[in-house]
Amino acid sequence: MLREELENHLNGLLAVPQFRDYCPNGLQVEGRREIHKVVLGVTACQALLDAALARGADALIVHHGYFWKGENPAITGLRRQRLATLIKNDLNLFAYHLPLDAHPELGNNAGLAAAMGWEVSGRFGEKDIGWLGQLPDALALGELADQLTTLLQRPPLLIGNPEKRIRRLAWCSGGAQGYFEQAVAAGVDLYLSGEISEPTVHLARESGVAYLACGHHATERFGVMALARHLRVEFGLECEFVDIPNPV
Repeated sequence: MLREELENHLNGLLAVPQFRDYCPNGLQVEGRREIHKVVLGVTACQALLDAALARGADALIVHHGYFWKGENPAITGLRRQRLATLIKNDLNLFAYHLPLDAHPELGNNAGLAAAMGWEVSGRFGEKDIGWLGQLPDALALGELADQLTTLLQRPPLLIGNPEKRIRRLAWCSGGAQGYFEQAVAAGVDLYLSGEISEPTVHLARESGVAYLACGHHATERFGVMALARHLRVEFGLECEFVDIPNPV
């Protein structure tokens, strides 16, 4: 398919105009016009760029792209190397940040809930990016952490009593520990996100709401994997998810 066709489809599908984000969503670096193979990944690091080239990709779709607000805009060092790799090889780079967290079917939070079998009951936070729900049956916090370890292939950092029974929960992928207070106000037993900060521990202890930090990278693989499946079915595009391991 043509580059502009893919861009228009993704921008509409992910409702890009609805989001005020920290980076541009959509086509970030323009490459060749015809797209036959797409590689998808979480972050447009050099290792993922190299993997896309090795696989003969025409386009790369990621959750974390470039040109973040507050960054030094100078194109030097590693930034220059990454952009040179894309431009020299005529490789398109598409990036979708908050739109790919929030999407009701293809998003990171939707994917985590579906994989864990959680019942979704509501949304919260800016642009409804946080999710609310419940477990089919109450479960000890330690048992839930074990299930997440199996799914995400990494143990979460657990703040709370492992024996605490969990039924109502809130979650938001990535660096969303800032939504913890809103989750507490919603009356949940547990809040789950990708990252944790020093004040998070005190809020968990004093509120009695447990906290699981499951990994920024680990909780944000679902969206790009779902996009790969969608593009295969919708357009017959050859799509491959490439996971570059990241312990954070």
